[in-house]
Amino acid sequence: MAVFSGLTIELNDLEFRWPGQNVHCIHISRFTISTGERIFLYGPSGGGKSTLLSLLGGVALPQQGTIRLLGTELTQLSNPQRNRFRADHIGFIFQQFNLIPWLSAVDNALLSGTFSTLRRQRAGDMKKQAMHLFERLDLSP
Repeated sequence: MAVFSGLTIELNDLEFRWPGQNVHCIHISRFTISTGERIFLYGPSGGGKSTLLSLLGGVALPQQGTIRLLGTELTQLSNPQRNRFRADHIGFIFQQFNLIPWLSAVDNALLSGTFSTLRRQRAGDMKKQAMHLFERLDLSP
């Protein structure tokens, strides 16, 4: 992976509101996460956590502002380009309602990688990497 000025995620003047809503549920002046940095996202139900993840994944687009991930400006990509970027670079493991019940925790974690040839080529043994990630996050598969 290339180095992207040390910033993996950069949000600027970000505003988002759901259709039909007058109030922004997300308003972020500036937020950055550096390469290798870890954060913990928490807050009350309805506080915008999942909405922020949808913006970071390119599933939703803000009404204003920029979202730069790995040096790519998501708001400038077409929907198919955002889908490809998400498949190649982003993975979410949601809780409960988005998990496929007949898959193991590891297989649920590996699912997003199956949509990207680039990810499969780059990762090598994806199951081994998933197990390493589970270990780093102190999760049991």
